[in-house]
Amino acid sequence: MPVGLLGRKVGMTQVYGDGGVVIPVTVLEVGPCPVLQIRTQERDGYEAVQIGFGDKPRRLANRAERGHVAEISSKRRKALKEAGKECGVVAGCEPQRFIREFRTDGEDHGLEVGAILNAESQFEAGARVDVIATSKGRGTAGVMKRHNFAGQRATHGVKKVHRHGGSIGQSADPSRVLKGTKMAGHYGSAHITMRNLEVARIIPEENLIMVKGGVPGPPGGYVLVRPTNKMG
Repeated sequence: MPVGLLGRKVGMTQVYGDGGVVIPVTVLEVGPCPVLQIRTQERDGYEAVQIGFGDKPRRLANRAERGHVAEISSKRRKALKEAGKECGVVAGCEPQRFIREFRTDGEDHGLEVGAILNAESQFEAGARVDVIATSKGRGTAGVMKRHNFAGQRATHGVKKVHRHGGSIGQSADPSRVLKGTKMAGHYGSAHITMRNLEVARIIPEENLIMVKGGVPGPPGGYVLVRPTNKMG
């Protein structure tokens, strides 16, 4: 059973399906993703697989980031060796820019630290996946842009409040603004999961997959792709 992959959004295009039907797809560059850690119930209290995506230049990585993926000399490692204890296994790869974990409670995927996951090994055409990404940030927006309000009339009697939200509360009862009232505020830059998307096509030599439909975020934004748990 596949674990999942990390990657980035390339953009949108369209492909032809059976019968010449045009299918809008989002192109995702996923992998190669090295396995950085294997979480276990005995040691960590939960089971998961930690993978990374995108090599980070060593000159830009701090010591903790380098030590997470490769063996470097340290007082702690030296003390463990002198005490006869085993040091943690490292992947032996470059520091990674984007690191996430996939829960694997009760599932045996047969993965080891240092293994490389790619599009061909994890997914196939026709598979259903969930894609998690961060939507485009739009800063502070008004009610018309943020909540699709119609705005007020642009005719006589309306003065300089055409795009205002209007009344936001009641009179003496309850004499307060109710929680959750739609107002202007921060819009976008939210963690969004697009569920049950179909993998329309895979290009393994370029680590590209095409999923039917749209994916949040700008081109170049990081995405997380996992097998869906919302079939049907």
